[in-house]
Amino acid sequence: MTTPQEILDWIKRDKIQMIDLKFIDTPGIWQHLTLYQDMINADSFTDGVAFDGSSIRGWKAINDSDMAMVPDPNTAWIDPFMEEPTLSMICSIVEPRTGQPYSRDPRSIANKAVEAVKAAGLGDTVYFGPEAEFFVFDNVQFDQTQNEGYYKVDSIEAAWNSGRQETGGNLGYKVRNKEGYFPVAPTDTLQDMRTEMLMTMKKCGVPIEKHHHEVATAGQCELGFRFAPLVQAADFLMTYKYCIKNVGKKYGKSVTFMPKPVFGDNGSGMHCHQSIWKDGQPTFFGDRYAQLSQTALWYIGGLLKHAPSILAFTNPTTNSYKRLVPGFEAPVNLAYSQGNRSASIRIPLTGDSPKAKRLEFRCPDASCNPYLAFAAMVCAGLDGIKNQIDPGSPLDVDIYELSPEELSKIPSTPASLMDALKNLERDHEFLISTGVFTEDFIENWISYKLDREVIPMSIRPHPYEFMLYYDC
Repeated sequence: MTTPQEILDWIKRDKIQMIDLKFIDTPGIWQHLTLYQDMINADSFTDGVAFDGSSIRGWKAINDSDMAMVPDPNTAWIDPFMEEPTLSMICSIVEPRTGQPYSRDPRSIANKAVEAVKAAGLGDTVYFGPEAEFFVFDNVQFDQTQNEGYYKVDSIEAAWNSGRQETGGNLGYKVRNKEGYFPVAPTDTLQDMRTEMLMTMKKCGVPIEKHHHEVATAGQCELGFRFAPLVQAADFLMTYKYCIKNVGKKYGKSVTFMPKPVFGDNGSGMHCHQSIWKDGQPTFFGDRYAQLSQTALWYIGGLLKHAPSILAFTNPTTNSYKRLVPGFEAPVNLAYSQGNRSASIRIPLTGDSPKAKRLEFRCPDASCNPYLAFAAMVCAGLDGIKNQIDPGSPLDVDIYELSPEELSKIPSTPASLMDALKNLERDHEFLISTGVFTEDFIENWISYKLDREVIPMSIRPHPYEFMLYYDC
């Protein structure tokens, strides 16, 4: 644990002039404010630094806009992308008049999810290990006007460039569709860049593990970092995204965590490994299916029951549901299994180690706000434990050999963000009964998504519609 005084001593000792305070908005994008060093003192870590919250998406109206960001000293690192040595810290948001956590602050909501687990007597630590995939493009163009709408992405690795004229000649080393897991150089052109991404993350305090190419063509990749307590895991994920995007820019590349930017190949997911510990011991290890405990099975039951609504947080974009379709290893079946990757919940093979026992929720993608997504999953799991929700039998079969009648009995993920939001509207008591989310937040989230994303998307002509209908 790092104390505020240690941060202040660090600033003084190294003569750091600039302090960058980062916080997350409702949709899940980092915002920041940079201060001269004499603007930070001991009170900043309790009272916070004042700012106007009226321009932050999904937050306050202009007539009630005063807010304060409170830096967490445990998140401090020197920002590797700023020319002037700059100390960066991640903040939670409080109401300046009361000092209480702001009810719409995602990081505060995540903290409340951990407290809910403690209050229920089920554990003292919730571990999360997200696995976020992304694409690396050499060129990105898009626009939407009244009379025009298009996008264009390109990658030197893309299968569609096998016949392209290239400077110095086309060498032909392209990643075929669904064959990107994982070739060596020269087919894999991104090795050095991924290594720099990984090492930069380490400099920023993220406990790194690995990096590799992913399944899809056109530069799909993944970097791995170790699991961590819930809030810290979300902090690490945001640092992960920040480092990867900025290192990519340094190399003249564009990184996106958009779930489905390329048609006809795998999308980018974010499988979320999770477990609950109490007094230093894992609570998910036991003598039931796949060496799970009864507690873990009930947790799974809660996740499966509430998945149609929590996907409004774990898969919160219209594009998310272009990934969740059958046929691309997509986890569309609301079931659990120790080996079936088409099931939404997988029990990883961990041997006989109780400490490694966990479950993997495979639906989420990295377009989500991780603080909200992790909190929603925990609330669903808690409801499962509280109400002893039976997850049913595991899906240990090849779904491609099932008859249509058998397949129809397996519940599926929502088909669209609209469907997920409708489910959230009907089923959110489990989110608010613990005090983690508020009714106000749920209503605001649904309204924001409908007004800013779902409806605007639905009323615009799509390029493919011209191909289908222009000659009608």
